Amino acid sequence: LGRSGTMVDEMSFARGSHPKVEIEQVNDWEGSQYRYCNEFLVDSDTLDKDAALELPHILVLIDDPQHTVIEPLADAATAGNRLYNFELMLGGGRIEGYMVRDAGRIQGVLRALEALADPTRFAEQYGADKKPMLFAMGDGNHSFATAKANWEALKQTLSPAEQENHPARYALVELENIHDEGILFEPIHRVLFNLDPEKALRWLLERLALDNGACKMNRFATKEECAASLKIAATCGGHLLPFVTAGSYGYLKVNAPAAQLEVGTLQNALDAMLKAFPEATIDYIHGADVVYDLGTKPGNLGFLLPPMAKSAFFPTVVFDGALPRKTFSMGCLLYTSPSPRDKRQ
Repeated sequence: LGRSGTMVDEMSFARGSHPKVEIEQVNDWEGSQYRYCNEFLVDSDTLDKDAALELPHILVLIDDPQHTVIEPLADAATAGNRLYNFELMLGGGRIEGYMVRDAGRIQGVLRALEALADPTRFAEQYGADKKPMLFAMGDGNHSFATAKANWEALKQTLSPAEQENHPARYALVELENIHDEGILFEPIHRVLFNLDPEKALRWLLERLALDNGACKMNRFATKEECAASLKIAATCGGHLLPFVTAGSYGYLKVNAPAAQLEVGTLQNALDAMLKAFPEATIDYIHGADVVYDLGTKPGNLGFLLPPMAKSAFFPTVVFDGALPRKTFSMGCLLYTSPSPRDKRQ
């Protein structure tokens, strides 16, 4: 939040503010109020060093059930401080941007953020004696990693005084409230290619049993039969991992999973399997219909995952740390390309 003002977006599906975050403060898990995973750091040789400006795609989330931070800024948006207003492509809705310069509003936002980070409030909300977590990276990890790699390289050429106020020290982000009704968590499914599905399923069955104590496979001739069985099995607890092949539908049932989320249970096993099946490849897919389309082709194996509840996001990160990669995607997606495997469509 700059002294001269801050930007606020009013989209047809969600609201967000555009502060800058100090990269130096986002460097590890224990010493920061941000949650950031170093595995996303990119090789600095891949950076476009000649670019005058990079416009990042970084979504940072706050857990603000009382809507005390972003919503008051949006209420200050008027025609007099509107910077842009236009329709998004491909029926994506409308976006309006406003510059809020009201010092009282900005101070109110800062006070609200401080309240969210209050240790007593944090302990009461999460029932844990842990360091408060104010921000969590929702999307754009690679964009932030690029900004961090750029800053780490650049600051080697700067004096300590120059480092203190250099603009590259900061990254522009979009701050969003996870409780905004326009934010949707969409599951990201998995499809494996170039393998023998029967051998892969037997291998996964053994691996999941090894990792979690036990695992059972159930198979059906039709999607409807599988769905009916899944409905009953869901009442018994554990993790259910539905799959589809060229010849059948089914699911793997793990009664006592070691991971908190289904995606963690599955991804841990898939990571190990891909080492055992080096010729196989994996893709991360949006849309169950795409999984059914690709998974039923010979030599492929598709897995479907449930959506993650928004209410589980912050507690899961607080207690378990970084989520498994490709756990969810934020927002709605439109499939407009002949290539359904591209998650950015």
